[in-house]
Amino acid sequence: MSLEREYECPECGNTEFWKTASMEVHLGTKTKWRCGECGYGFIEIDGISTAKA
Repeated sequence: MSLEREYECPECGNTEFWKTASMEVHLGTKTKWRCGECGYGFIEIDGISTAKA
């Protein structure tokens, strides 16, 4: 898995997010992503995201 990904930040509009953590949990792989500009972050667990729509 890459250390960065493209995703439009709902706070500042930046499209560069960095992986800050990743671990295996009983539901799948838990990955934390953080915006490189404003610090907005979200978590994904096995493809399910907590990011604002």
